[in-house]
Amino acid sequence: MIKGLAPLVVAQFLSAFADNAILFTVIAIVLQGGGRGDWYVPALQSVFLVAYVTLAPWVGIWADRLPKPQVLIIANLIKTGGGFLLLVGVEPLIAYSLVGAGAALYSPAKYGILPEIADKDHLVKANGWVEGATIAAILLGTVGGAKIADQSIPAALAVICGCFLLSVLVGLLLPRLPARHTAEVSAVRQLVVQSRALLKSQRARLVLLGLAMFWAAAATLRVVLVAWAPAVLHTRTATDIAELTLFTAIGIIIGAALAPRWIPLAEIRRTRYAGYAMALMLGLLAASSEFWPARGALLGIGIAGGFFVVPLNAAIQDIGHRSVGAGIAVAIQNFFLNAAMLVAVGLYTAAAAQGADPVMVLLAMGAIVLGCIIRIAVRLPPKAADG
Repeated sequence: MIKGLAPLVVAQFLSAFADNAILFTVIAIVLQGGGRGDWYVPALQSVFLVAYVTLAPWVGIWADRLPKPQVLIIANLIKTGGGFLLLVGVEPLIAYSLVGAGAALYSPAKYGILPEIADKDHLVKANGWVEGATIAAILLGTVGGAKIADQSIPAALAVICGCFLLSVLVGLLLPRLPARHTAEVSAVRQLVVQSRALLKSQRARLVLLGLAMFWAAAATLRVVLVAWAPAVLHTRTATDIAELTLFTAIGIIIGAALAPRWIPLAEIRRTRYAGYAMALMLGLLAASSEFWPARGALLGIGIAGGFFVVPLNAAIQDIGHRSVGAGIAVAIQNFFLNAAMLVAVGLYTAAAAQGADPVMVLLAMGAIVLGCIIRIAVRLPPKAADG
């Protein structure tokens, strides 16, 4: 067993459970309160992502300047503060943005710690455990959070804050690790310089493109379902929508578990087949009008997504660990990924405000995914040594 992996997986599960429960609790607040248009839920997702983009120049530096277990603890305390603001009735757009700030700090430390506790031969395996725990937390957090929130929003928020704090306590069990960097430099300048250094590699550019495409599609799919499910499947509660996402989560668990065996770092180009499958399944989801075909399509999207994202995460961590530093690499990754998600969700927010048909949005997403995967497949070097 990789030393320190067990407490990391447990802490990540608790934090991710609360992250997803709080989203569906906010959705329940919106659905129960009424008076807000289809634009409000994607707007919530947008304010969450704004924190990732605006804090990107600093969070990578903090993740490498401080011991990563300490960063994880601080980040969860910030997220607890956001949950508390919701509990006392602060405007959700404000409170949820604080949760986003904590998540922005948490992410580079969560992924950046992996190359410090696992060698290259075990890095994909470690990623598989973390991704598996994350998706299991998504599965339970979305459905559990929605069910509790449909009954009592204060109870849901109390559970969420408790999970964040428990994750803080588990984080104290992580091994003591040294800080990687201590130099005092301009955060924005360092992000620019390190981004240029990382992006000199064609392999890094294409891996980041694939990850940005995946997470932009995933973020948009999550908010599109809030409009698509009531319009097509006639759902009414946060629990109904959360139960649909459960099938995607199950699929990603399956894909994340199988990916380390079927797609090692040396065979990263195999991820293109998972990308093609995602595009196909988005089209099938758009064509669905009943629960079980929709659930099957979402399950397929999840399986393909797990096969796609786990090897690409490991690839960018390995490239970063050998060049600019794992924490900086993940912060750069987060900047590009969250900028892509912010643009995608922002475009959907504008489209929803104009009455866009969610079925057509799903079809457009499938076409964009297919186009990105074809571009990556044509250009990605077959071996890790090919820059």
